[in-house]
Amino acid sequence: MTTPDEKKDAAQAVNTAAQSSSETALEAAAQGDRGHRTPLDVVSVREGMFGVAGTGDTSGFGGLVSTVAMPGASERPYGGWFDQVVDILAELLDASGTGYDAAVESVVVDRGELTLNIDREHLVEVTRHLRDDQDLRFELSLGVSGAHYPHDTGRELHAVYHLTSITHGRRLRLEVAVPDSDPTIPTTVDVYPANDWHERETWDFFGIVFTGRDDLARIQMPDDWPGHPQRKDYPLGGIPVEYKGATVPPADQRRQYK
Repeated sequence: MTTPDEKKDAAQAVNTAAQSSSETALEAAAQGDRGHRTPLDVVSVREGMFGVAGTGDTSGFGGLVSTVAMPGASERPYGGWFDQVVDILAELLDASGTGYDAAVESVVVDRGELTLNIDREHLVEVTRHLRDDQDLRFELSLGVSGAHYPHDTGRELHAVYHLTSITHGRRLRLEVAVPDSDPTIPTTVDVYPANDWHERETWDFFGIVFTGRDDLARIQMPDDWPGHPQRKDYPLGGIPVEYKGATVPPADQRRQYK
């Protein structure tokens, strides 16, 4: 029979191995040591299942260490039709006087998907080129969504656009990153009218302000709701729930969170 001390030693050994493995992965990612894979941009390292510290962790995953990393810029050739799209867009931007390097921060090819990281000042022009050029024809936007990376200093808030070319049967993603201190991005409703309600929802949940329109309003939350609840640093909360005489407290009263 295994004694309590033996169980404790085994658990410590597993935690130590997990920590070592994560540190190795973090170092490799930082150095871009991925062989043929795209280097990763490490954003942060999380510990525990819910970011819980100390005795407040009741999940059983107190020793879990996970690396939060984003795929870095890819190198040519990107493969398939990706090179053609990037080349055409570069030609259009250079011809307009904006310049490809000023508008496109990086190109990322990851898991068979093409992502263009765009400078917010040139987002509208980029979307017009992608929509109108006969060899691109990304005429459909599937909407705007948000993402929040609190540890990505100066790029905490991201707006993500999924574009589809019905003409050519292609899809790509645009991503615009802005700082939490200035969360403004030009509206693309004039280019893709279907983005109207999606921009409102992204503002509602993430606090990204889409400039060039004066009708941003809550679309999911009540008008007097404080803050933007899908940000990672938004406090957990809730209301107590009564069920057959028992009361289940709100989430923020059940555990100790950071």
